[in-house]
Amino acid sequence: MSDQPSENTEAAGGMTGGEGAPRPAADATTGAAPQGAGTGGATAVGAGTTEVADDALLAALGVSKRFGGLQAIAEVDFVVRPNAIAAIIGPNGAGKTTFFNMLTGLYKPSSGSITFRGQDVSRARPDVISAMGMSRTFQNIRLFGTMTAVENVLVGAHARMKGGVVGSIFRTPKVRAEEKAGRDRARELLTEVGIDTRWHDHLAINLSYGDQRRVEIARALASDPSLLLLDEPAAGMNPSESDALSALIRRLRDDRGLAILLIEHDMKVVMNISDRVTVFDHGEKIAEGEPLAVRADPRVVEAYLGKQG
Repeated sequence: MSDQPSENTEAAGGMTGGEGAPRPAADATTGAAPQGAGTGGATAVGAGTTEVADDALLAALGVSKRFGGLQAIAEVDFVVRPNAIAAIIGPNGAGKTTFFNMLTGLYKPSSGSITFRGQDVSRARPDVISAMGMSRTFQNIRLFGTMTAVENVLVGAHARMKGGVVGSIFRTPKVRAEEKAGRDRARELLTEVGIDTRWHDHLAINLSYGDQRRVEIARALASDPSLLLLDEPAAGMNPSESDALSALIRRLRDDRGLAILLIEHDMKVVMNISDRVTVFDHGEKIAEGEPLAVRADPRVVEAYLGKQG
């Protein structure tokens, strides 16, 4: 039976967020890949053109996703290297979030392979991938509204906590000490992402939209990832909040040595912080390279604005 897309699929501590209906399946056997169209590092690409270096932290090779007769992702090659900030952009419905969901195990690829830290995770469960060091936020906010900011961050730390069922029931000294350390760390993470201490013990539902986004980032950091995936982190933020977010992402990369992969529609954020930009359109990768070169690529302009003349 084919996998079916869902707006609210729950899997091992996470829920998916849809980004639009996938397009009808196209013939995947049509000729050669397009030639490079950009300058200064931007290249128009087809299937199988991404170089995969030995030091790749995350690599997707020939990854496709079909929902019955609908082709959501078509033969995508993609790489994230250690300590890099990479961005995926594209119009609504381009397949960006579906691709994220495959990287994190919420969807399984119909074909192709995904490796993380040298291990094949194409069929791995989301909790297994998280324990390996990959963490994410979601396109739609997925906080527990009736839990405090601190409690929401503690949820993200569960994969790193050692207390068992028996210890939790009897509240052993070891478990109590671990929970106290977890709460202290949660407060540190909330402060790090820009949440004022007076909001740490407020219910998440009472926080501003921008602060809820930051709590999600703190929760993702609580699992001590080596790769952080952010799905539209600047959505709904005003310009000053977006600037603060850009500074935070840079700081996380520089201070923690994280690799960061984001989906984002705010081009100012993308251009300011990304080392490399990949463009999706109708489930295909159409361009990849340095931010300024990708922005000038004719295929990228066409994807966003349509054909001119």
